[in-house]
Amino acid sequence: METKTWNQHIVKKNNKALVLQLIIEKDPISRADIAQVSGLHKATVSSLVNELLEEELIYESGPGESSGGRRPVILHFNKDAGYAIGIDIGVNYVLSVLTDLKGNILIKKNQVVHETPYPAIISIVQKMIQSLIAEMPKSRYGIVGIGVGVPGLVNKEDTILLAPNLGWKNIKLKEELEHLFHVPVTIVNEANAGAVGEQKFGAGVDYQNIIYISAGIGIGVGIILDNELYHGNNGFSGEMGHMIIDMNGKRCNCGSRGCWEAYASEHALLEMADEEIDSLESLIELAENGDPIVQNLFKKIGNYLGFGINNIINTFNPDLVIIGNRLSLAKEWIEEPILTTIQHHTLGYHQNEMQLQFTKLNKYSTALGVSAFVVDSFIKEETTPS
Repeated sequence: METKTWNQHIVKKNNKALVLQLIIEKDPISRADIAQVSGLHKATVSSLVNELLEEELIYESGPGESSGGRRPVILHFNKDAGYAIGIDIGVNYVLSVLTDLKGNILIKKNQVVHETPYPAIISIVQKMIQSLIAEMPKSRYGIVGIGVGVPGLVNKEDTILLAPNLGWKNIKLKEELEHLFHVPVTIVNEANAGAVGEQKFGAGVDYQNIIYISAGIGIGVGIILDNELYHGNNGFSGEMGHMIIDMNGKRCNCGSRGCWEAYASEHALLEMADEEIDSLESLIELAENGDPIVQNLFKKIGNYLGFGINNIINTFNPDLVIIGNRLSLAKEWIEEPILTTIQHHTLGYHQNEMQLQFTKLNKYSTALGVSAFVVDSFIKEETTPS
């Protein structure tokens, strides 16, 4: 008898999740359409819909188009039932967004950072979260969770094992934020989060095999294969900023030599620039004003990016490569050298039907990606009967 009730419990949970998923994806939709698409009995659909209405995860609106007979009442996902916070911790910035449950940004905050010791960053993050919560509209569920993207290795327990460009080791940011704000917290590698952000909301919407290149102070890579984020054995996949492109090359922050990010990152660009120039933005301004030396620097960075991307394309044969994070701001000067390098070095068959695009989400790929992780967890949680 025990097993039977447990099985019914699981079936009901799965059915409720299925019904909510259908309403989210096909919004607006009627009860009859849900029954038809899901294959569930009309009475089952009706009772699950009533639960979701009670929980304010969905709402009804007036009659829709009739296909003969009475016009059906239409159901919608209530994207304002709660809000998610997405935070992107970079080496020279902290950026945060408040989104609804559909990933629309309601509020954004951005702060330039010069030093990255953990206490300084956690203090910025805490203040940002507090001000997002203070400005957030009222809703049934309030903040449903906080997601944070970090440039480093994050294990399955959400501990940041190593973030070399931040100078962090074994940081338990999840526990600290959960203790401060009493909501679920998810920590994700920023390139993985960026890949998911682009897949759900940006340049990757129509593609199955996506390589997202987060080109900032360091370089991270998010890999989506057959529509699934590839994590690797311990969750550490995509550390391609540390593939070696020159055996006896420049020192890298990771302790090795000749890493791709030592040549193709924002950090490498600033190292090559004149000492008095301290930001990507100043270099972009000079390039816009026709400075040939700076335009040439961008060309070099584009070539180096192209070399690493060539290795990645030859390995994964993706249908789309997306360039994101801060260097995407220099698209005008780096796109052509990247494409030229790929044309000269990548195997011809791999270039067929392969697209290279720049982020469609500007600098918000990672923040939107972590916010999507948070919303997915919340929806799973809410459709699980206690």
